[in-house]
Amino acid sequence: MLLLIDRHNGIPAYRQIMDQIRFQVASGVLSQGDEMPSTRNLSAELGMNPMTVSKAYGFLEQEGLLMRRPGRPLVVAELTQGLESQKVEQLRAALAPVLVIAKQLGLDRNQTLQMFTEMLDEEASKGEQS
Repeated sequence: MLLLIDRHNGIPAYRQIMDQIRFQVASGVLSQGDEMPSTRNLSAELGMNPMTVSKAYGFLEQEGLLMRRPGRPLVVAELTQGLESQKVEQLRAALAPVLVIAKQLGLDRNQTLQMFTEMLDEEASKGEQS
């Protein structure tokens, strides 16, 4: 599992871990039943305090995204419902900074929508050519 933590972006490391795990689940990189690295292993890999990883895992467990099994590794929980809403939330979170930029540049709603639609069309045509 690849996680990249940016210590200079102002977002706490535990939140970055949570956001990236959520994204990996929503995108299918992590699937139901996939084992998560131990707190100790992931903290060593990321070069951070194990309590930071434990905090992220704890919140994800409270959300129902991860499931703790006594004496065994944490796993991605069964996501029978809510996967689609997680995908929508991931996209919403990714688009939020774009909205701020569009506003700062003075682009109106129609210009922004047109540009996004054109980019979607371009991406769709690339997929058809492959």
